[in-house]
Amino acid sequence: MDIETGTIRLTTAQAIIRYLNAQFIETDGVRQRVCGGGFGIFGHGNVTCLGEALHDHRETLPLYRGQNEQSMGFAAAAYAKYHLRRRFMLCTASAGPGTANLLTSAALAHANRLPMLMLCGDAFLTRLPDPVLQQLEHFGNPTLGVNDAFKAVSRYWDRITHPAQIMQSLPAALATLLDPADCGPAFIGLPQDVQGWTYDYPLAFFEEHTHHIRRTAPDAGEVARAAAVLRSAKRPVIIAGGGVQYSGAVAELTEFATTHNIPVIESIAGRANMLATHPLNIGPVGVTGSDSANAIAEQADVILSVGCRLQDFTTGSWTAFAQDAQIISLNAARHDAGKHKSLPIVSDAQVGLTHLTVAMDGYSAPSDWTSLAQGERQKWDAYVAKNVRAGNRPNSYAQTIGVVNDLCDPRDRVVTAAGGLPAEVTANWRTLGIGTVDVEFGFSCMGYEIAGGWGARIAQSEQEPDANTVVFVGDGSYLLMNSDIYSACLTDKKLIILVLDNGGFAVINKLQNNTGNESFNNLIADTPTATRQFGVDFEGHARSMGADAMTVANPAELGEAFTRAKASDRTTVIVMKVDPYEGWTTEGHAWWEVGTPHTSEHESIRDAHAEVESARSRQRKGI
Repeated sequence: MDIETGTIRLTTAQAIIRYLNAQFIETDGVRQRVCGGGFGIFGHGNVTCLGEALHDHRETLPLYRGQNEQSMGFAAAAYAKYHLRRRFMLCTASAGPGTANLLTSAALAHANRLPMLMLCGDAFLTRLPDPVLQQLEHFGNPTLGVNDAFKAVSRYWDRITHPAQIMQSLPAALATLLDPADCGPAFIGLPQDVQGWTYDYPLAFFEEHTHHIRRTAPDAGEVARAAAVLRSAKRPVIIAGGGVQYSGAVAELTEFATTHNIPVIESIAGRANMLATHPLNIGPVGVTGSDSANAIAEQADVILSVGCRLQDFTTGSWTAFAQDAQIISLNAARHDAGKHKSLPIVSDAQVGLTHLTVAMDGYSAPSDWTSLAQGERQKWDAYVAKNVRAGNRPNSYAQTIGVVNDLCDPRDRVVTAAGGLPAEVTANWRTLGIGTVDVEFGFSCMGYEIAGGWGARIAQSEQEPDANTVVFVGDGSYLLMNSDIYSACLTDKKLIILVLDNGGFAVINKLQNNTGNESFNNLIADTPTATRQFGVDFEGHARSMGADAMTVANPAELGEAFTRAKASDRTTVIVMKVDPYEGWTTEGHAWWEVGTPHTSEHESIRDAHAEVESARSRQRKGI
């Protein structure tokens, strides 16, 4: 350190970690580091330089040892989601396959608008040792490598070619990670030689800095135009998306809906914006929704979308709403606010709802409309109560969800992803606490469940150590990515994991059958190259990674096992077989566009194609 010049000589890697260590965020009067630490697997591309820097800050930026780079990224995404995008984790991977393994998790974070910082090894800038181990060679473009693939799945991308460059790159990356409109993963490629190069950095660069989340106020004209349309509505409805929670606008949404007597329906990401018992919560909407929400959505004349990106599972591939329904989109991101000829309100959800409340003063939706919506919800509640009830029928996802739901506490967090479980949880879970449901369906990514559960539990243990993180996972996703059971045990981050074994990829088998195809290559029993049939000992496998584990035969035994798991301080895996054909939630589905063969030798496929196409007349044509 040179006091006279106000500089300090550091390597690039040392400067990066020193800078991150000095970044804080203040939320509701609480100040804490914006980077909660990181997940890392070391290799020759990051161990000698970045590893040295992380070691020296291991007390304030704890580094969790990953088992798989992809699962590290999933854990980081779940951590950020728990903290409502106000904190993030870094992920560091070595050059080559280690970094390449992060591509899928970067895509998940990008699709879900979640912050994650990737600090990844890169080829030598000097090229003196080229080609090095694991380096891809593009004969006509020596600058092109694996890390360039991240440009498609990153909100911010940079490759550091000189130590001074990080003084511009790091603040820009953090600005992206914390921007409500542009939030997503940031990728920084670190050539192996540049990581160790030194530079005399100004000490001011490492002074502690406190960040605050930007709250963009809406344009007065946009609010006035939206309010005029809403005031004219006879059948208004609110779609509450994940952005409501990220904005901290749950109270404002509830107050707005209550003041104006407007029914609320939830997207998958917004699944826990209201408690199940709130009289204006009409249920989840869309392909994996509820009859109640879908019935109201298709009759609504004005739809106020708040913090929702209007993905096809929410909109029923744009058949869930009447052709002439007017959509108003209140969203921090301009891109989302203007979809399908929406009247946009580009604004933070909390601030935007406050302004809209003033502009809507005196308006109340017709009582008969709201009563109709509430009547539909009562019918849906009755269906769900029957659907989740154990009885003289095969074990199902819905029954499992019902048992766990009854035994959970309000602050217990539920995590699931991909396959059939997102649909079953979205439809059947009765929200006990605000923001306690994490159904990853933005990227619908198998493998997120256990890894995401671990990341969520790391975050949860910082704030609510006595609560539980409960993971629902099918046998297919378990086999794809399960090693973070070991991570959870290794770090004493207790999970309760429900492994529901239906013998393969049963939900895709259901789609296969529903489109007229025969079962093929989804269920183990229908895999022609499987020359033997046998089950996996999931209980034994989980035990081998340090977890308590048990296999149960039915929902009654599941309830007893779950109660024991809650009382335990150890990660527990509970295994139960469920039927791959029966027990699916049959109600609550909107139309969903899937590509089906326009011609086939099989009559069943031709008939199914005609049935799928029959609903296309209700699809909004991009306006």
